[in-house]
Amino acid sequence: MKKFVSIVAIFLVLFLLTYAVNSYAVSMTEELKTVQITTDKKTVHPNETVTLNIAFGTNLGAYTANVVYDANLLDYVSVEGGEANDTGEKVIVTYAYKQVAGQSPRNSMSITFKAKGEDVINATNPTSLRVSLEGLANPDASIEYYLTTSETIKNISVEPVYEDYQIALNYTGDILPEEEKDMEIVISSSMGRNYEKTRLLASVVAPDGQDMQLLANKDEDEQYDIIESGWGNEQGDPLGGKNVAKKIQARGIFSGEGTYALTLKVINREDEDAVIASKTFEIKVGTTTTPTPEPETNTTVPPTTNNSQTPQTLPKTGNMIYVSIIPIIVILAISYLLLRKKK
Repeated sequence: MKKFVSIVAIFLVLFLLTYAVNSYAVSMTEELKTVQITTDKKTVHPNETVTLNIAFGTNLGAYTANVVYDANLLDYVSVEGGEANDTGEKVIVTYAYKQVAGQSPRNSMSITFKAKGEDVINATNPTSLRVSLEGLANPDASIEYYLTTSETIKNISVEPVYEDYQIALNYTGDILPEEEKDMEIVISSSMGRNYEKTRLLASVVAPDGQDMQLLANKDEDEQYDIIESGWGNEQGDPLGGKNVAKKIQARGIFSGEGTYALTLKVINREDEDAVIASKTFEIKVGTTTTPTPEPETNTTVPPTTNNSQTPQTLPKTGNMIYVSIIPIIVILAISYLLLRKKK
């Protein structure tokens, strides 16, 4: 009987110890509320890097970070604060603190990606870095941490370095009243931001009592005055891309002479008609646009006061011949006398 009681007592003690250990383990699992996940930039250009930073807010001895990324836009570069395994669509970073020289608990980590080159990135590409954390523990593993949010999404944009749109108005020769003048409107950019719905609008400031038309045809039957109705689909047309150049063939008609100020602007219908590009052109009608030649700068000889003119060459006479021969004869005579004297 005593032996049976002793065995029961031993099992009871073991049961109580097991319950106490389990209760202690449960009490040492805590929510980690201090985690902050950020990126060093919101917009990434071709061949630029973007770094994802994770601050834990406390020292950890172990953690695993899973970072999902778009391999069509980004390449994995490096990690700071753990060992990385890049699967091509996700980077798995693990860290386990060991009490050896050179190691210490960590309160942060970071991972760096690089955007693809210009041959791939030729438009705006919204994307994200999706982060999940697990296996979080303090340095002596006495506390395990959990997060109430299973995944954190950091949105970024991968896009080229855009160039502003330029507007040009091309024509040749002079412009005369009431005569059609062929004009070409060019909207261009070496790398234009993409817009889905754009329109071209025009306005003019004309001389008093005058007006201007800027006509263009969509087809043989439809003719529009861009100044009155604009150009393009009423809801807007796409515009953008590399080396974009949108050309519109038009005809200008001016009612009278003078200087006209024509303003052309491209608007974004999706953004309350916000102006994308604008330029004003000064057009002179009825006056020559050919530069006036500058006057000659060569010095002219003033006319003489009498009717006689100075001859260009002197007339040859017999006296002139003798004047040339006499000095030669004198030199020969002196030379002859000197030679005879020496002999």
